[in-house]
Amino acid sequence: MQKSFQKAMASIAVALLFVSCSGSDDTIINNITGAGNLRVEFDNAYNGDDLILGSQTYTTSGNETLKIETAKYIISNIELTDANGNTFVYPKSDSYFIVDESNPSSLFLNLTNIPAGNYNSIKFGIGIDQEQWEMGAEGQGTILPLAQDADLFWSWTAGYKFLAFEGQFTSATVPDETLFMVHTGKTGTDYNYTAVSLALPAAALVRPEITPEIHVVADLSKIIDGSNKISLSEGAMVMGGAKLARITENLKQMFSVAHVHND
Repeated sequence: MQKSFQKAMASIAVALLFVSCSGSDDTIINNITGAGNLRVEFDNAYNGDDLILGSQTYTTSGNETLKIETAKYIISNIELTDANGNTFVYPKSDSYFIVDESNPSSLFLNLTNIPAGNYNSIKFGIGIDQEQWEMGAEGQGTILPLAQDADLFWSWTAGYKFLAFEGQFTSATVPDETLFMVHTGKTGTDYNYTAVSLALPAAALVRPEITPEIHVVADLSKIIDGSNKISLSEGAMVMGGAKLARITENLKQMFSVAHVHND
């Protein structure tokens, strides 16, 4: 009888120890505190191929051959959503970046002082919101000097270029290399700003001691060769009108997340 009692007490002690340890682990896992940093890489490509400016040629589904010389765009208004559905809005005054393929350092966005958490989606704008646009028209705003330096500012009245996609093209009806330019931005009553939300294939574990990196692929073929097909042969200078609204819709398809590094 005494041995049975001792065995029973030993079993209870082991069970309590297991519950205690499990509870402690859960507390460690769920009690995420502090703040950390996050890096977002924008890897520009063209229909599965690396984007190489000035020399490589690319062919559209409409058999137009492109040689891309300029590829840059404004990323803004970044938001991160964690596994519990909580959204962290990166401070707006710091949330304007210019991604320029000719400037390798610009392809990496370094975000700081982010609440520690397990983030499973990212949202950002392509271009700038109207409030910031109006500040630029008054000669103010965080993004203004950056845009001026990157030649992404038309004028005080026309405002910002949200995206600049330029180069030379040929086609069956345009046999000689011809300049093309695609610029998005505010034109008339069309604002042409859009936002993209991307689910992450693995959570970005922001911690004081961990700086995750989200690898975003930007497939520039989607600009004129997404669900809306834009023929450069029918007009190589696209800076307004109905085509620009269709290109803005295409931009939503341009971005995807390849992977997340948590080391």
